[in-house]
Amino acid sequence: MLQVLCSVLKVAVLIPFRNRHEHLPIFFLHLIPMLQKQRLEFAFYVIEQTGTQPFNRAMLFNVGFKEAMKDGAWDCVIFHDVDHLPENDRNYYGCGEMPRHFAAKLDKYMYILPYNEFFGGVSGLTVEQFRKINGFPNAFWGWGGEDDDLWNRVHYAGYNVTRPEGDLGKYTSIPHHHRGEVQFLGRYKLLRYSKERQYIDGLNNLLYTPKILVDRLYTNISVNLMPELAPIEDY
Repeated sequence: MLQVLCSVLKVAVLIPFRNRHEHLPIFFLHLIPMLQKQRLEFAFYVIEQTGTQPFNRAMLFNVGFKEAMKDGAWDCVIFHDVDHLPENDRNYYGCGEMPRHFAAKLDKYMYILPYNEFFGGVSGLTVEQFRKINGFPNAFWGWGGEDDDLWNRVHYAGYNVTRPEGDLGKYTSIPHHHRGEVQFLGRYKLLRYSKERQYIDGLNNLLYTPKILVDRLYTNISVNLMPELAPIEDY
């Protein structure tokens, strides 16, 4: 696992993963020089979902957070899609008093914020902030909706979201298709009950059994996710 010393902040970068092996080398080739230039002490955690259930990006982030906490005290936790590459290495991967949305301008959206509550792609929170909001929701199976729920959690906890100024928040998306990934059709119903669900679905109701492999560049956390690992009342 690659770690860079003699720096200011300690940053854990969490990457949810399934069947994107061609993206990992591109991701590391892009991110490592940038984080080194920013003089950050950093480590990558690739959280890989096994099994046959629909992809659960949010639950993978929760698993990665819990595992990263076992490795030390982090100043900032970055929740990073593997197919998002920052175009400007001055987009500083540190956390502040408020949660940060780093990927404010994506090429696939013509570098325009799709909507004000958009919180997707790459975000960063301190350990205290992430624990206060009870992490991501675990109930979003398939793609779509979990970032909107995270936005709600952040605001219900009294935080505001900050973004990079100007062109600092520009990102390139590596082309891909949601291969074998289904869209989560129940997301709108869950989002209507974000506030009611926040403190019963998240870090505090998650059980899992990880398989961990420490590589030269990253820690790989394999986990077979199932709905019964994070039971919650059906809304």
